Amino acid sequence: MNELLVDLKWRGIVYQQTDEQGIEETLNNESISLYCGVDPTADSMHIGHLLPFLTLRRFQKAGHRPIVLVGGATGLIGDPSGKKEERKLQTLETVQYNVSCLQEQLKRIFDFEGSNGAIMVNNYDWAGSMDIVTFLRDFGKYVGVNYMLAKDTISSRLETGISFTEFTYTILQAMDFFHLYEKHDCRMQIGGSDQWGNITTGLELIRKMKPEGAKPAFGLTIPLVTKADGTKFGKTESGAVWLDSEKTSPYEFYQFWINTADADVVKYLKFFTFLSREEIEALEVSVAEEPHLRKAQKALAEEMTRMIHGQESLDQAVKISAALFSGDVKNLTAAEIKQGFKDVPSFDVDDSKELGLVDLLVDAKISPSKRQAREDISNGAVSVNGERITDTAYVLSEADRIEGQFTIIRRGKKKYTLIKY
Repeated sequence: MNELLVDLKWRGIVYQQTDEQGIEETLNNESISLYCGVDPTADSMHIGHLLPFLTLRRFQKAGHRPIVLVGGATGLIGDPSGKKEERKLQTLETVQYNVSCLQEQLKRIFDFEGSNGAIMVNNYDWAGSMDIVTFLRDFGKYVGVNYMLAKDTISSRLETGISFTEFTYTILQAMDFFHLYEKHDCRMQIGGSDQWGNITTGLELIRKMKPEGAKPAFGLTIPLVTKADGTKFGKTESGAVWLDSEKTSPYEFYQFWINTADADVVKYLKFFTFLSREEIEALEVSVAEEPHLRKAQKALAEEMTRMIHGQESLDQAVKISAALFSGDVKNLTAAEIKQGFKDVPSFDVDDSKELGLVDLLVDAKISPSKRQAREDISNGAVSVNGERITDTAYVLSEADRIEGQFTIIRRGKKKYTLIKY
């Protein structure tokens, strides 16, 4: 069997194939172009978008050419896949802005140089100016209504209602496949399992419109990423894990992966990283025999943070994590504190006033009373920027302000409060 397909199956990445034998024969005999797409529904992707694109990157590493599509046209319409009700339409300006943001994120994943350098495309370039008569005559003619009604994405919405706009979405995506097949010799589309209906519509359109004897095209889907405990992958208490560092900081991104459960970590290493089979199997042994070391989680967090945010951001995330774990926070920069203490309680103070530690503990609701505050300090339970303070008369000075912006108070082992000036 083809080496790439063997690896994909070992990783558990292959869910459905339209022609398993045809795909294997094609990959054995030639390098192909293939594509994966995303609609710009927001100005950032989240980690739920990653697996199909990382799979596309695996094809590139094996010598094939990836075509990376951001759907400026389909994003104006809305994919009904997996949705119980109609999407709210976005303005052209919003969609175009989102396209540019997603393209920048995708550039981090793929190599755009060399003989099989990736190609970035936007389907608004060919669908945006098409008139309705051309759409109906050149494409709508080849896709039967009964065929479309049989698609799960459409049939599941018939009772609750689906507009003609979303009803035609699958034809628009089929047009993409046909366009890329013609212009870039694109032979395969890959996507999540929810895209099976859209992918097969594209293949149907190619089959009917291509000249006789033309090269075959294929589709491959990837399984839905799940968690062993049944909760949704890629969600935290604060929401989705975004690729945009302003929405999810590199530290938060790193923490998401390092907190992966033992039951999930090997699967995620196979899905998301480019570590070899030997490396992953060694980490799997570590999970079984020395789970307390969390070697697999550290490897996963490092690989993913480096890939999406770069080595410098990874180093920063590791530094913040170590500081929070040890309590030694005085060497963190203000920027690192903003990342690491984003979700801890904070208290704003007037930097012109003298701050006695006892009063601060009470005012910031760190201790419930002055008596308790004095007791906490005397018992060594209070730290200022990682330094234990036992003097109840302690007054905070300029030296206690990190870059003049923050002081970190810790009561006990884990209760942090961020003092902002």
